[in-house]
Amino acid sequence: MSVLQIIFQGDAIHTSVALVLLSMSVVAWFVIFWKGWLLQRALRDVSRSTAAFWQSLDVQGALLALPAFDRERLVLPLVQASQIQQPGTLASAGDRGQQLTRVLRDALHGVLQRLQAGQVLLATVGSTAPFVGLLGTVWGIYHALVGITGGGQVSIDKIAGPVGEALIMTAAGLAVAIPAVLAYNIFGRLIGRIEADLEGFALDLRELLLTRGNGA
Repeated sequence: MSVLQIIFQGDAIHTSVALVLLSMSVVAWFVIFWKGWLLQRALRDVSRSTAAFWQSLDVQGALLALPAFDRERLVLPLVQASQIQQPGTLASAGDRGQQLTRVLRDALHGVLQRLQAGQVLLATVGSTAPFVGLLGTVWGIYHALVGITGGGQVSIDKIAGPVGEALIMTAAGLAVAIPAVLAYNIFGRLIGRIEADLEGFALDLRELLLTRGNGA
């Protein structure tokens, strides 16, 4: 039985459930491939970018060197934020350490939000797809029983086919959910590693700039 037969052989509710599961699967796999590619680049970029920064002669030289290594713009925003001066505003209130803490924290949050993109979608697909498939199964079994009730004599042939087709919806829901859940967990661990590296770099950068005054 082909996918198209499974989708279009039932009534409107059966077809709608199948199309929803198909759409969820396509979107989830797109996010999985995209985020897998993105996070692999990010892991390499953070390592290369921090090494390039510490090998630079000064912060201005690092700002010129980083774009070649930081393709995903994960480290560069932290360094750029640390160089922003806003004299005469509340942002410049307090000592230099407080200012650096604030701007680096805000820049780090912005970077991490980009890394977290797609995680909510994977979590949503992983948690809802089995129930969408179960809805299709329940509706299919109900529809089969109604047909059997109105069909006179009941035989195993009349029950096995429709019920088996209905149970396919449960399997389809699990097939959509399992990759999404696995990807969510794997990506979460990778994002955690990158976050730890960026937080460590931000702390080291703050200490460096406090030691060297304005970071020049």
